[in-house]
Amino acid sequence: MLTIRELFSEYADKSSLTWIAGEASANRAVAIDGGPSADLVGHLNLIHPARIQVFGKEELSYYNRFEPRRRLHHLEDLVAGGVPAIIMAEALCPPADLLDFCQTQQIPLLASSLSAAETIDLLRIYLSKRLAPTTTMHGVFLDVLGLGVLIRGDSGLGKSELALELISRGHGLVADDAVELARIAPNTIEGHCPPLIQNLLEVRGLGLLDIRTIFGETSVRRKMLLKLLVQLVRTHPENFERLPMQQQTTDILGTPVRTVTLQVAAGRNLAVLVEAAVRNTILSLRGIDTMSEFIERQALAIMESSRNG
Repeated sequence: MLTIRELFSEYADKSSLTWIAGEASANRAVAIDGGPSADLVGHLNLIHPARIQVFGKEELSYYNRFEPRRRLHHLEDLVAGGVPAIIMAEALCPPADLLDFCQTQQIPLLASSLSAAETIDLLRIYLSKRLAPTTTMHGVFLDVLGLGVLIRGDSGLGKSELALELISRGHGLVADDAVELARIAPNTIEGHCPPLIQNLLEVRGLGLLDIRTIFGETSVRRKMLLKLLVQLVRTHPENFERLPMQQQTTDILGTPVRTVTLQVAAGRNLAVLVEAAVRNTILSLRGIDTMSEFIERQALAIMESSRNG
């Protein structure tokens, strides 16, 4: 749940918000009904009263065209519909009846010096991140060649040692052990590190390492978009496909994330394998499918062989 007080304290500077009236009801909640969080703010709309209503010049002109009794009726409809707050954009002064109504009914009334469209855009970005579905997963989250990679596996498989080797090869650490993930868009998951363990990597036998201090400023990242999940296993599962015909995925927060499974065994250079998996993923994201190209090449070879036979 998000209150208007929290919204104001967290985002007042970026959106140039100031209080006009109704501060006593700052604990009024911005409701979530299961729809997109970005729909919780918009231009004045009497059909959707349960969102933050923003007045620009056009909305104020529309409001002023009504007679006082009709204005009061519309304001009462907004209250009945659960309006969280009203924002006067473009440094507009609220009409006297609107100001009196908000003071009487204790409706949060705020002002912004930004245009109505800019105010709405900034608040939509803020709300989509602030109210995004979240989860915390165990693993190590890294920036490998500009791609967000989450390394997971059972305890003792060497996730942290693998991460340390990748960091020593020039890649960056986002989070170790606890990775906070948020779905900030329908198909976009962002991961970051809890403040308590930021820049820290736990390695068995060495304890906690401050990666930023040891390897420098460029060895850590504040956040990354999750694009690849690397699952470490001791032995391959029975249904493991050596040459999978389709890209494997794992569902995280309702979003399919590309997944590769790597077996941990003596003599295997996992850091090189992770880098190769990342490079292959980058090619795939650019529309280059190595497996499909191989199947096509094989089919052509079979056809040619049949003609010659």
